Parts: sequence; structure tokens; C-alpha cells
Amino acid sequence: MITLAQLAEDPHPHLARLRGTAPVAWLPALGGWMVTSRALALAVMRDAETFTVDDPRFTTAQITGPSMLSLDGPEHARHREPFTDPFRPAAVHGSFADAVQQETDRLLDGLEGRQEAELRREFAGPLAATTMARALGLDGVPVAHVLRWYEAIVHAVHQLTEGRPAGAEGPAAYAALRAAVAGTVDAGSPRSLLVTAARNLELPDLAANAAVLLFGGIETTEAMIINLLFHLLHAPRQLTELRAEPALLDNAVEESLRLEPAAAVVDRYATRDVRLADAEIHKGDLVTVSLAAANRDPDVFPDPDRFDLRRPNSRQQLAFAHGPHYCLGAHLARLETRSAVRSCLDRLDGLRPDPDRPAAVRGLVFRKPPALWVRWGR
Repeated sequence: MITLAQLAEDPHPHLARLRGTAPVAWLPALGGWMVTSRALALAVMRDAETFTVDDPRFTTAQITGPSMLSLDGPEHARHREPFTDPFRPAAVHGSFADAVQQETDRLLDGLEGRQEAELRREFAGPLAATTMARALGLDGVPVAHVLRWYEAIVHAVHQLTEGRPAGAEGPAAYAALRAAVAGTVDAGSPRSLLVTAARNLELPDLAANAAVLLFGGIETTEAMIINLLFHLLHAPRQLTELRAEPALLDNAVEESLRLEPAAAVVDRYATRDVRLADAEIHKGDLVTVSLAAANRDPDVFPDPDRFDLRRPNSRQQLAFAHGPHYCLGAHLARLETRSAVRSCLDRLDGLRPDPDRPAAVRGLVFRKPPALWVRWGR
């Protein structure tokens, strides 16, 4: 019997076994079904009428209230549409490329004169938080506050996912964020996406979607940066290859996403009785799609446990989900990750893992090393 601890620590052998024997399996530890093949994962995520997010058990909605993340159909479109255009590829490049590079350089400037750092909290997290605050137009809110809110909300979601009470810190963080959103809208800056979105959404909906974008944008990007650095630093031959051929960076981003998606699972709830593979799913059942398992499906990705810079189909990974809930900020997250990792490799000469403080990727829902200590120089 698979436990939550096993799924959090090293899920991949267990997921591979499930995929080979029962690609849709009931897991008592989850109280629901787990989908582990890529084809079935796509089928579930594409079919929002049968497999919905709109259920009171959806964990993030218990903290923030309804948002684009926890609604389907016309309501989902109403919540998502005001935020769509600024996150399209051309808009992302035009609005963020220079600012992301400047913030990347500023953070790395702060490491000058040192030969070690913990890159999650000192680099990746602040970069992601600054970028998302700028994207939303949360002017005047210190990055430290944004990171504190984000960590509290993530912790609350973890608690709920593991069947424990959310605690008080997550709701308090969301209340503080909602107040900041209200203040931004009242200030009326024409540069603020929140001010623009307020033309279509009332404050409760606006704040919920701001929380989802902020929370998702920081969590996804921080994990993408740290996971890619982790994979490269623990694959010296591939790192040497990337240094010799920088054009491989785009594929390195996709391959790292495939190997360890920032969000390992997405939850859906059956709206009717339905048969999926050999499983008889009943109306109301939890159906958890394992993106981590789908991304290592050997029918699509040969030798799936290997980090391969030259894998020809890495971009078929499902780390950003699929269907109507495909991640809105995927293009921005990729831009930040490319900028961050390229700059780290260029500026931190001899970058390597700290042997005294080893890292490992872990997490039930959100997977990354809790800390990534590195050294550089002599």
C-alpha cells in the first residue's frame, strides 16, 4: 500500500509500478483515484465536464475562495479572461524580459564576494516574487511580505492535502494579500493588471485570482529554477555539455520540467459515474492526475528516469497541466528560468553542490529541494 510519505519522498518507483499494473488505481492514502499514464492524464484534464475542479474539497479554494483555478465552464472563463493577454508569449517578452534580467543581475550582485549561498531563498524565490508582484502591479508591497504570504498559503494547502487543518497562518496571509489588492485598486495605477481586471471582477473574485496567480507564479517558477539547477549540478557531464552549447538551455528547461514538475499532481472530481481504463469511478470521487507519473511514461519518454538534455520530445511534458486549466503563466515562468539559470552559470564560476549540505527533491504536491546550497570559486 502506497503511503503519502512515499509519494512525498520518492514517488517515482511507486508511480511506475502503478502505471504498469493499474494506470487508474484507488489509493486509500489519498481517498481517491490516481491516474499515472500520460494518455489518461490528458483525457482527464481535457474533459472538464466529467472531471471538474469545481468542488468544495478543492484545497486552494478553501483558503482563497473561488477563482480561475477552482471553477469550470463560463465562470472559469469569466475569472480567467481579464488576466490572459499580459501572459501571452509576445506580451511576456516585451513586458518582462529586461526587467527579469535586471532583477536576476541585482540578486546575483548581492552574492558578490561570497563563495556559497542557498539559492532557493536568496535567489529563486525573490526573483519569482518580484516578477509576479510586478506582473500584477502590486506597487509598494515589499517582496518580503509577498514571500511570507506565499509560504503561508502553500503551507496551508499542504496541510489540507495531507488531511490536516489548514491552521491560521494561511487565511491570515490571504487576508493581508486581499487588503493589498484592495489598496492597489484604490490607488488606480494604469500600469496595474489588477486595476484593469477590476473593471470585470469584484474585489472577492479579484483577490482570489490574484492569490492564485501570485501563489502559482512564485511556486512554479521558484521550483523550475531550483529543480533545473539541481539536475544540472548533479549531472556534471550534462552541465559541461550545456556550457559548451548554450542553445541547449531551452530543452534543458523542458527536460527538467518533465523529470520533476513543480506541481506533481492536479485534482479533479467526477461529475458522473464513468469508466476510465479498468476503473469504475463514481460520481463525486476524487481523481488525482499524477503529472509526475505522466511525465515519466515510458510509452512516450524512453528511459524516462534519465535527465537528457537532447531528448527530442521533452516539450511534451505536462508540468503546466493541460486543457482549460493550462498554466496561464507558463511563458513567464520559462523566461525567468532561462534568465536565472543562464546568469548563474555565467556569473558563479565553478558552481557546484555544497557537499556538506546535500539537497534532495521532495514534496507531495509541490516538488523541489527545500534548500539548494551551492559553492563556487576555488
